[in-house]
Amino acid sequence: MNARAAIWIVSDPRPEHVAAVAWLNESTSASFYMVKVEAVRIGESPAAPLFTLIVGPSEETKEVGQTKKEIAERYVIRRRWWRQLVERAAMVSKLHAHITPGEYSWLGTSSGIRGLNWNYVVTQDESSAELYIDRGKDSEQENKAIFDQLQDHKVEIEKAFGGPLIWERLDGKRASRIRFTQPGGGYRSPEGTWLALQDGVISAMTRLEQSLRPLLKQLKLNA
Repeated sequence: MNARAAIWIVSDPRPEHVAAVAWLNESTSASFYMVKVEAVRIGESPAAPLFTLIVGPSEETKEVGQTKKEIAERYVIRRRWWRQLVERAAMVSKLHAHITPGEYSWLGTSSGIRGLNWNYVVTQDESSAELYIDRGKDSEQENKAIFDQLQDHKVEIEKAFGGPLIWERLDGKRASRIRFTQPGGGYRSPEGTWLALQDGVISAMTRLEQSLRPLLKQLKLNA
């Protein structure tokens, strides 16, 4: 009806109805109010209505609603990005062919060694291919040792990859990673540019896996 506001007058507000009005205030541009009505009187005076606001719009609820909407849109876009990337990657390698596209900022598969994963990462503005090193709880020391073993072969690895990589030991954090980041666009880029962006990061993943795989077999690992 294109109304700007709606008022629901009740005698006994129920929790599910309060939640529904709160959701409407978060999710729409209109303003929704729930008002409880009671009859009161002073002494022998005629009864008069007493209205009590139970729930209504606020700047905070609108901001929450907008944030939720942006998150939902982000998830939808990323899921579409991953679906397309997985389909294209499967034409080049079976590495991620069995992965179900999700809605988060990364998508990964195991290298065959526990805690070492081949991850694709996408943000609004860029996309990456990486080896992510995280052997789990209480593994920080081992993760750093694995990273250091690989970094000892940095020149050899980057020569096989065909260019420089980003080496992130991430001191103070549990995990480490070796990453190639492709600037120039992520999932917020026009969809007409997605194919070229995805082909670039798929190529990077293929070269990263090929350059690191021989050295992964030589790693000294804890049980």
